[in-house]
Amino acid sequence: MGKRKIIIGSRESRLAVIQSQIVMEQIRKNHPELELELITMKTTGDIILEQTLDKIGGKGLFVKELDRALCQGVIDIAVHSLKDMPAEIPEDLPITAFSKREDPRDVLVLPQGTGSIENLDKEKAVGCSSARRTIQFLDLYPGLDVKPVRGNVLTRLKKLDEGEFSSLLLAFAGLKRLSLENRISRVFSTEEMIPSAGQGILAIQGRKGEDLNFLACINDKDAQTAALAERAFIQKLDGGCSSPAAAFAEVHGTEVRITGLYVDVETGEKAKGSMTGDRRDAAGIGYRLATRLFAEVR
Repeated sequence: MGKRKIIIGSRESRLAVIQSQIVMEQIRKNHPELELELITMKTTGDIILEQTLDKIGGKGLFVKELDRALCQGVIDIAVHSLKDMPAEIPEDLPITAFSKREDPRDVLVLPQGTGSIENLDKEKAVGCSSARRTIQFLDLYPGLDVKPVRGNVLTRLKKLDEGEFSSLLLAFAGLKRLSLENRISRVFSTEEMIPSAGQGILAIQGRKGEDLNFLACINDKDAQTAALAERAFIQKLDGGCSSPAAAFAEVHGTEVRITGLYVDVETGEKAKGSMTGDRRDAAGIGYRLATRLFAEVR
């Protein structure tokens, strides 16, 4: 009898493929009886690069094609960066595992050879794809110009090095997985710049009712708890890919502490706060913090 074959779906960018390979290596190590195959595809979010995501449909554009492939049985599981997944996902395509979290912090990247942030060219804009990062960055460095930049990490770095931007705001996790930590000029603490919900965590999505017990070797309980709190916070605030909402949870023993940021896009008013509670109530804690911050702004 032959091996059971599992087909993994991924976006086709270099980072997405590396992330899928990380998951595949863990599965192979723990389940040598399985045969694995990787299929990559270009998503709508990868194709439409002329506009920011909030103008063309938000985070769902990064998962639509993979969702369809899952529904049609073309793939058995899909690997995503959790921060790129929409707040609401189909009930029949649940997230079945959360990877151990990579460094969740945001970073500033300067052109090669620029040196420190003191050498940043203030005549050019800072490139950033996230309203969340933009708002928090301008609190730290008021007066600088920030403009949208689209494309995968390598595409953005190419635009930076060709002189289009003075610097880029990116996620530490992506650069680390690409072995590009040497490009980082400034790391922002999670207090200076609260990360996006799920940043640094890989989400493995499958079909409801399928036997996916082999993914237990991937699932990290602390990452799962943090993800539940952060995604509940974002769901309450209806946070899309370009929403200014931010959430970061840390697990300490039996407790989880979540820090969140909510920005009213119409008035620019901001509310920031934290809440701690039993990790078994992670989603409830995230929801209640979002409710409190929303009330403070409104």
